[in-house]
Amino acid sequence: MSTPGVHIYLDNSNVFLSARNIAREREGINAKQQVRLQFSSVVDLALAGRPYASATVVGSVPPGEREVWDRLAHATGVRPELYERGNLTGTEQGVDQCLQVHMLRAIKDWKDPQVAVLMTGDGAGYDDGVGFHADLERMHESGWAIEVISWRGNCKKTLREWATKVGVFIALDDYYDQVTYLEGHRTSRPLNLASRPVAVPGKSPALMAEERIRAEYEARLIAISRELEAAKASALEKAAKKARFEKRFGRGTR
Repeated sequence: MSTPGVHIYLDNSNVFLSARNIAREREGINAKQQVRLQFSSVVDLALAGRPYASATVVGSVPPGEREVWDRLAHATGVRPELYERGNLTGTEQGVDQCLQVHMLRAIKDWKDPQVAVLMTGDGAGYDDGVGFHADLERMHESGWAIEVISWRGNCKKTLREWATKVGVFIALDDYYDQVTYLEGHRTSRPLNLASRPVAVPGKSPALMAEERIRAEYEARLIAISRELEAAKASALEKAAKKARFEKRFGRGTR
């Protein structure tokens, strides 16, 4: 089994918009417009020193935000998948579905379970079997390690509690000044991963099935071996009884 790699799934709008609210609370009203994500630190937080396997970053392209994506590509080498905002609703079209498609494809494409790091807070759609949470459960059932990184107050409670139970939940609040900076006012602090927990992949369904079949096969061999030993012992006992009988009654002699 190869060393598990980290697969990052980042819903940038979800993370960035919440960062603006956190910045206003912590550093004042002007910080809301000045705050930026330090993308290299965001990626390093997700990797936590482990092998990089893939990254899917999605977002939208309203006027004036193209430079955000250029900074991401320059800092990390990751090219985001961008979607236009709807003309009528002003909301992103297809962003969630894009991440979900990549998550489900990964289950099929990678033979051995990997590490899935979802950076968002959106747990919508779970009750209907859709949405990030439902797809994370599918990955978990396939043996993948699960990690959710989100702002504490922005992450849906059911997603946060489930991630804590089966894997790891990381609150971005604890790394606020390390994964953000204020444009023209504050730089980001060095990232400290000393207390950053990590999740470990389990076994894939195929491997578990293989191990179950092997265990059943070995158990059957042991049972057959015991049956043979019992049969041999029984035959020897019968032969011994016959020999004693013949000796006692003089059978076989003239």
